[in-house]
Amino acid sequence: MSAEPHSSLLDAVKGQPKQVWITAFAAVIAFMGIGLVDPILLSIAEGLKATPSEVTLLFSSYLGVQAVAMLVTGAMSARFGAKRTVVVGLTLVVVATALCAASGSIEQLIGLRAIWGLGNAFFIATALSVIVGAATGGQAGAILLYEAALGVGLAVGPLLGALLGSISWRGPFLGTSLLMLCGLVLCSIFLTGDAKEKRPKIRLLDPFRALKHGGLLRTSIGSALYTAAFFVVLAWSPFVLEWSAVAVGLIFCGWGLSVAVAGVVLAPKLAAKLGERHATVVAVFGYAVLLLIMAIPSKPVLVVGIILSGLVSGLLNTLFTGTAMSISGAPRPVASAGYNFCRWLGGAVAATVVGHLAEWFGAKQAPFVIAAVLCVLAGALLTIREKTADPHTIPAEAVLVGEEM
Repeated sequence: MSAEPHSSLLDAVKGQPKQVWITAFAAVIAFMGIGLVDPILLSIAEGLKATPSEVTLLFSSYLGVQAVAMLVTGAMSARFGAKRTVVVGLTLVVVATALCAASGSIEQLIGLRAIWGLGNAFFIATALSVIVGAATGGQAGAILLYEAALGVGLAVGPLLGALLGSISWRGPFLGTSLLMLCGLVLCSIFLTGDAKEKRPKIRLLDPFRALKHGGLLRTSIGSALYTAAFFVVLAWSPFVLEWSAVAVGLIFCGWGLSVAVAGVVLAPKLAAKLGERHATVVAVFGYAVLLLIMAIPSKPVLVVGIILSGLVSGLLNTLFTGTAMSISGAPRPVASAGYNFCRWLGGAVAATVVGHLAEWFGAKQAPFVIAAVLCVLAGALLTIREKTADPHTIPAEAVLVGEEM
């Protein structure tokens, strides 16, 4: 099914029922977790006497567990129902974030971020299906509403982290726990039950079988390479800037808004003009160029580059997803699971090694150069032609939960 060509965010928000807004609210808070720690990385390093390489493991544990969990969330939702899966996920996030605020060592914090990632995977892998199932006005509008929640979360996360982090690095974790507790209570009360819900079963190995398709495998690996570059920007930029939590938070708030605008407004237009695959190739090569510019040892250049990278990331988040979901004959939930496993794993690996890259090459800008090379490799993989036609619209159901950052 193709996305509705004239659907807009304004159309999507009209007359939506309560459970759509509640799920969207919880989605905003869930996506806040990605950028929440960005402004307080330096504060965490100082407060827990941790090295930059240890602190970036906060992203690695979060994303690594989320990547693996994506393989089983579909099966769990099919067996236990969407509401139970959402509630379990939110409960894990509430507990993990509250305990993060009380952590006494970087090792404890890394472990709790892993639990946070598990809870987030259970939630975001189910939230869009809840929104689509309950929304009025069509599936395309529901997806736009979900993407808007994603963008708001990415923008608000760094801002909340900056404001509460200026008091204490523990503040953002406690604030997130309280907000997510509100979302948990609301979802528990207002989401409909799962008794009559029917979903196709997904076996554990099905996503790996789907990756036997050459086009999907290349797209998934390309997305992993791009996502690694994405998290180089997210996890390493604060250490290059060495600015206050508030300053870093404001910068990444602008970055998150750019992601939202590009993902909701610009990506469908570019895909309609060039085709999903060609648009993805253009955008990922453009990201490589931007990363090389960000490697220039100038903090003002880096700040502008971070905000502009949000626009390109917004494009690529949606375009890579559209390409992955339409390039093979695998059922979309199955293709999504295999694709997202590769994608999030790329981010986890990047966050693990980014600090070491700077040490090995003896330059703070080195990770940006390596990230640019990864994007070139991703673009090269996508230039390998497929026998299937390149669609010129993004399927409405292509942007599944967990496929957006």
